[in-house]
Amino acid sequence: MESSQTEPKADPVKPILFYIKDLPNICSLSGLGCSLLALYFLMTGVYAAAMIGMIWAVAFDWADGLIARRLSGRTGSDRKFGGQLDLLIDIVSYGVTPAVLVLSYSDFGPLFLPVAFMMLVFGVIRLSYFSTFGLSQDEKYTGLAIDNNSIFLVFIFMFEGFFNGFMFSVILGGCGLMLAILNVSQIKTPKLSGKPINVVLLAVYTLFVTAFYGSKLAEKALF
Repeated sequence: MESSQTEPKADPVKPILFYIKDLPNICSLSGLGCSLLALYFLMTGVYAAAMIGMIWAVAFDWADGLIARRLSGRTGSDRKFGGQLDLLIDIVSYGVTPAVLVLSYSDFGPLFLPVAFMMLVFGVIRLSYFSTFGLSQDEKYTGLAIDNNSIFLVFIFMFEGFFNGFMFSVILGGCGLMLAILNVSQIKTPKLSGKPINVVLLAVYTLFVTAFYGSKLAEKALF
């Protein structure tokens, strides 16, 4: 006997590059570009520029979510594709980039390889867990959201000049490992990026960080 209910139509399959023009995805890819610049400057030792790239990657990441929630006319496949794209970019921005920061500042010393590896392992586990289970019943993250890693490390790096090279390498590695442990802990943390006021606060912080490290770049250029 035929059912009187019609099956919901699946979204039509679109060409791969079609999704590039989706505004939230443009923001996500801009964040990926910032992370690439951060990695480049980390490997070339221009840490002030790397910090600017890292914080702008967070800013674009938060912006894409805010835009996606407010944009009308997006299909289920648009949202699913954007979610997967965001997840993969997060691995680069919040997993690979902080790990490379710890390695680069320590002159790629083998002593810091286990730290960088644990940061990567806990980072991908954290992202896989969130991708599978999402927010808790009270709309909170389980574990520290991984974007906080870059926000915190960029702040910590402002105090680099107060320590010698090896000591700050240890501090940086210790902070990275501590954040990685918090990422996979059972603590409940609010979703900061979900509120417009927090996005505004991040924008202010991003501009402050850009001005702070931009002045350092200007000083080096002049002297």
